[in-house]
Order: sequence, then structure tokens, then C-alpha cells
Amino acid sequence: MTFLALDIGNTRLKWAQYDAPRPDAKLLHHGAEFLENIDRLAEGPWSNMQTPTHVLGCVVAGDAIKRRVQDQMEWWDVAPQWVVASESEAGLRNGYDHPARLGADRWVAMIGAYHRMLGQGPAKPMVVVMVGTAVTVEAVDASGKFLGGFILPGHGIMLRALESGTAGLHVPTGEVLEFPTNTSDALTSGGTYAIAGAVECMVQHVRAHCGAEPKCIMTGGAGWKMAPSMTRPFELVDNLIFDGLLQMAKDRFPA
Repeated sequence: MTFLALDIGNTRLKWAQYDAPRPDAKLLHHGAEFLENIDRLAEGPWSNMQTPTHVLGCVVAGDAIKRRVQDQMEWWDVAPQWVVASESEAGLRNGYDHPARLGADRWVAMIGAYHRMLGQGPAKPMVVVMVGTAVTVEAVDASGKFLGGFILPGHGIMLRALESGTAGLHVPTGEVLEFPTNTSDALTSGGTYAIAGAVECMVQHVRAHCGAEPKCIMTGGAGWKMAPSMTRPFELVDNLIFDGLLQMAKDRFPA
């Protein structure tokens, strides 16, 4: 029995194959592909993989991308399941006004973060940050209830918006500095500290609401860029989506 976890974001598809659908499973294969290249998965990186028994995926890129990925799995003759946020799953309760409208990636990442926190000690509130094309900043209380979250543009979107709306500005390759003295550094620093400020605001909200200091976890392709600029310690986790999918798979595909 093998399990294939799929994380389909706005720019890349990442996959990880495990020897079982459970959190302590052994990793067999993993990789990533830009979305423009996913039509070559079956004849390329997936051609040497063992046929998975179960497939669970998290997709934010839209139905057209999802169908293209499903086409690449036809020769396996396995029907993938796609995550849709619900009122509760894997110990997490969804406080969104319309639970199914919560982004699947946000839901899965929070499940992964919650169980990671529980595995490290007593339950505590959390702030979970995903830094990618967009940035999400989530609040979860110690009982596992999702309280709400922020969505804001990622670095690239911020810079492109400034470039398109402001004469004379171009997307820079600047550094993050406390006191920038050129335009490139000013733009890069501004975007970085805007995200850091949103995170700090959520930490203060959670502390006030829960009466305890939250555990802070960060993930996403650009998380490593943000980590040095944060105002408080964060645990940086590479594959929080896969952690969450494994937790969900344990209940969805019992042995």
C-alpha cells in the first residue's frame, strides 16, 4: 500500500509518495514541477513510481489544472481525492463563516501545524503563516479551533503592482534593510516588513484573545526569505501541506 500526496499551488505542483497513509510513513519519492510542465509527469518523473493505492491532493490552481493532473494519473487507475475544507477534520474545527470556502491549502496547512504543535508538548494557540504567491496568516486556539486569518499579497504581487501603477519604478533585486537608502532596497524592505507587520498584528490578536503566547509556524516556498525579518521566533517547516495531508489520510484511508 502506497500513498501519494499532491500539493498544487499557483506556480508549482509538489508531490510526495509514502509507503503508507499515515504521519510516520516512510518517504519513497518526492519532487516538484512548474505548472506549465505538468503534462509530462506520466512519461517523466512519475514513470518510475510505484502505483499508489491512495491519492489525496490539495489544489488552489483551479479546475483546469486539476484535470490536467488527473490525466497524468489515468494509467494508474486510481481515483484521487481532493481536499475541500469542512466544518472539522483531523482534530481541527473550522471557524470560517462558510467552511467549504476556506482555501484547501490553508485548511491542510493548519491541520499539519496543529498536530506538529501537539507532538512537541502541551496544546497552545498558534499563528500559522504560509508565504507564497499570496501570504496567509492564520489563528488557531489551543483547542484546535480556527479563529480566522489574513490574506495579503506576496512579494511578487506587491512589487508588480507598484511597477504597473507607479511611473519610474521597476521590479528590483534589493536587500531587506532597516534603513534603505536606494529604491530597490526600499521596495524589497517595504514588502518584507509589510508581511512581518501583518504577522505581528495577528500574534497580538491571538495573545489577547487566548491569554497565552502563540506557537508560530511558517511554511511556503518563500518562507526562508521572511524568517530573518520576523519580530519573534518562528519554526520554519518545509512541507507543512504534506504533514497535513498525512494526518488527513490516516483517517480517510484506515489500514
